[in-house]
Parts: sequence; structure tokens; C-alpha cells
Amino acid sequence: MNWGVFEGLLSGVNKYSTAFGRIWLSLVFIFRVLVYLVTAERVWSDDHKDFDCNTRQPGCTNVCFDQFFPVSHVRLWALQLILVTCPSLLVLMHVAYREAREKKHRQAAGEGSGRLYLDPGKKRGGLWWTYVCSLVCKAGVDAAFLCVFHSFYPKYTLPRVVKCHITPCPNTVDCFISKPSEKNIFTLFMVTTAVVCILLNLVELAYLVGKRCTEGLAPRTARAEGACRCPDCTASSRAGRDLLSGDLLLLGSDPQPPLSPDRPWDHVKKTIL
Repeated sequence: MNWGVFEGLLSGVNKYSTAFGRIWLSLVFIFRVLVYLVTAERVWSDDHKDFDCNTRQPGCTNVCFDQFFPVSHVRLWALQLILVTCPSLLVLMHVAYREAREKKHRQAAGEGSGRLYLDPGKKRGGLWWTYVCSLVCKAGVDAAFLCVFHSFYPKYTLPRVVKCHITPCPNTVDCFISKPSEKNIFTLFMVTTAVVCILLNLVELAYLVGKRCTEGLAPRTARAEGACRCPDCTASSRAGRDLLSGDLLLLGSDPQPPLSPDRPWDHVKKTIL
């Protein structure tokens, strides 16, 4: 497969992505696609040829290899990389659809007419939902493939020796896997990068949702502040402040003498009058 063409298509998504999306795309191509092309294919190129069992029974080695390696690591990773990057192409297709629609609108209504989209690449309306759905799909694909890998290869590791007792093997035979330590290192590396990509997708999703909620609450806050600045509210609040200050001045201007135990009624009459 020509990964260069695929990379060229996805590089156009960079200008429509957030900072987290650009980090995710760089991580995919540097630490996943590049490692897959340079090292992983070579490490797993001899997995069937060097899978050896201590028996000469015809067909036993092939059957045991199929039991312990139902799907090759490199083929699973290739399928995972294709599926995990396809949702990003949906964003690129949505932007292209907006640009084509804007072009048709200008041709039909003229150059001096209004525009359908101020910025076709701005994440608003349907494009925002497309971008959010692409993040959910990418995280879901990576999580699903991690579960598939764990079901085929528990703990994402390969043993050095496996025991096989499937027909046509005459009895339980020992089979030896080629370079298990090296394969375990690359498997754990690919699993770790997939987990980091899932975390980046979730962080970007939280950022977009939080930003959208903040933008939605901003007009309501502005309307509430504008309602408090109306003339009636201002006059009533000013009158309330004047009344309160007058009461405080009245209370503070004439300090009351302490009550006399001999003539308490004088203070009561002065207060009433």
C-alpha cells in the first residue's frame, strides 16, 4: 500500500484541526505509521517460516501456527491505521462540500451577493458535529482494536514456547516462536501509542464541548447583565441606596443617650416624637 498518498490526503486536515488534532496526526504518522513501515513489517516477516514445532508430522506446524496466530500483527495494525484515519477524511470531505456549495451560490447569485459561509473551514454547525463524530469514531476504533489484540494475545505478549495438541499432531507438541522478546517490545510500543491517541481524542473532545458550552452561555450572561442596566432597575437601585444611606445618616446623626434607670419614659417619648 502507498502510505505516501494517504499521508498527503490527511495532511490537509491539519489546517482544520485544533492543536490537539495536529498532535494526534503527528503521533499517528511518526510513531505508528513510520514504525510500522520501517520495523514492524520486517520483524514479523519471518513469523511463519521460523515457527518450529518438535514433530515431523505433516501439517502439524501449520495447524499450530494458525491456532496461536489467527491474524497477523502487521495485518491487524494495517487495518487499524486505515480505519482510525478514515474519520479525519470525513472532515476534509465536509469542508470540500461547503466550498463547492459556496462556489455554486456565487455563480448563481453573483459576486456581490451574500456568502453562505464566512469561513467554510470554521467548525460551526454541521462541520462541528462532523468533527466531534470523527473524534468519537477514532477513539472507538482504537479501543476496539485494543480489545481484539487482547483477546487474541492475552496481555499483549507472546510466550517463548506454546503447547499444541490439535489434529493432525500425534500428541502434545512444543512449538517455538521466532524472536518473541523483540515482537513483545514492538507490540507494547504500538499499544502504548494507541492509548495515547485515545487520550488525545478524548481531551480534544472535552475541549470542543467545553468551548461550545462557554460560547452558548456567553449571550445569556450578556443579556442578564443588560437587563440589570435598564433605567427602571437603575432608578430603583439608586432610590434604594439613597433610602438606605438616609436611614444610616438618621441613625448616625442623633446618637441616643443611654437609658436612665430613674426616668426610662423620657427616652421612649423622644424616640416616638
